[in-house]
Amino acid sequence: MRREKSFRGINERLARVYLENLGGEVEEDGDVSGDGWEASLSSEKVSIGPTVELTEITVVFEGDEETLDSLVDEFSQKAMRAGG
Repeated sequence: MRREKSFRGINERLARVYLENLGGEVEEDGDVSGDGWEASLSSEKVSIGPTVELTEITVVFEGDEETLDSLVDEFSQKAMRAGG
């Protein structure tokens, strides 16, 4: 199974740290793999209004459905950022 999610307010380095904290290991190509799952990351700048740009990280998770349900939920909680 494959799931793709995008997050704003974090960078690729921090996303990899979160994935490592969830049991993953960073590969030479920058992808992260764990027991029964893999994640690849990419980033791009996105415009928010006429003058503000944010980094948007896209994470493609691959693995069995049961593993991904938990992994994606836990990663999303770690990656969530609140303004203020």
